[in-house]
Amino acid sequence: MESDFNSEYPSIDHLREKARKRMPGFAFDYLEGGCNSNINRQRNTDEIRAVQLRPYYIGDYAGADQRTELFGEIYAAPFGIAPIGLQGLMWPRSCEILAEAAAANNIPFCLSTVGTASIEQIAQITGGRAWFQLYHPVEDTLRDKLIARAADAGLPVLVILADTPTFGYRPKEIRNGLSIPPRMTLRNIGQMLTHPAWCAGQLAAGKPEFATMKPYIPKGLDMKHLGLFMNKTFSGRLNEDRIKALRDLWKGKLVVKGIVTEEDAEKVIALGADGLIASNHGGRQLDAGQSTIRPMTHLAKKYGDRITVMLDSGIRTGPDIACGLASGAQFTFLGRSFMYGVAALGKKGGLHTIFMLKRQLQQVMEQLACARVTDFPNHLIQEETSR
Repeated sequence: MESDFNSEYPSIDHLREKARKRMPGFAFDYLEGGCNSNINRQRNTDEIRAVQLRPYYIGDYAGADQRTELFGEIYAAPFGIAPIGLQGLMWPRSCEILAEAAAANNIPFCLSTVGTASIEQIAQITGGRAWFQLYHPVEDTLRDKLIARAADAGLPVLVILADTPTFGYRPKEIRNGLSIPPRMTLRNIGQMLTHPAWCAGQLAAGKPEFATMKPYIPKGLDMKHLGLFMNKTFSGRLNEDRIKALRDLWKGKLVVKGIVTEEDAEKVIALGADGLIASNHGGRQLDAGQSTIRPMTHLAKKYGDRITVMLDSGIRTGPDIACGLASGAQFTFLGRSFMYGVAALGKKGGLHTIFMLKRQLQQVMEQLACARVTDFPNHLIQEETSR
């Protein structure tokens, strides 16, 4: 709705700058950071923006319709809110705020295993329409418990993570001692005290925690031992046996996130996955890796009739969404843009960001004379984006 839009912040850049001023430095560093030298984080967005689209100006045009069918559901727009860890640390209650905004606007919200709201909370907020992203546990018993909770909550889609076989080397997080709760160094305390809105929100919301994992975390762990427990609990590398077991356990739609090669796409299709998301974890895992837009056209052409092909990492704006769709993605997900919105505008930030992205995307569609989301590939300038 127009009332959800704050005209003081008409772009992601405006939201980002406001968020930077309102967040403690360690929290903003976590949101912004890639790995190593942040090369692949920037490459993701740069190469999406190298895509060029062809407009058609002469002829009748009835208007644009953003509605998108995905796994039997009709969503209001071709984008959703990507899973983000430690959301409540970056901004108080941001996980719940974004889930509420997604539900109100009929777009998907995906909850991370290491999010700061529980499966049950998010299911209640979204009427059981949220997705759940699983970090694969070492122990099958914990895997089965998490899967059962997601199923009992009525969630329709399980996303399993392939692009974190090991934790990325992230210098800013190492320097900041990032954890939940954040390490109480003099530097971090100083950053908190100079950001009163963040502090007041945290006091009202309560200490952020890994809400979905809370029943399984031993009580009384200090910050060091909590980190050791989490590292010991999860094993990020997927293999065929793990995916097959999850396919057998999960009766809903199964999506594998982090697929960027033909070899991996073939494997997940053979194992019965319903969808794949071309992703590199927002450029937070492999600085020397390719952008996610680079393999998209090829993956979509080769596998789009066998599996639902989606895209995340590097998408920030409505035009970025359009370029991803034109390159063959059937759906897209954004993470940082939504966190900028919430950190900048609090409880109204999710609604504002969704409205802004839809408005930007509508303008692109009308400029191109693109009537439906599925028509975007007709506007791709192939010679500019051949991979």
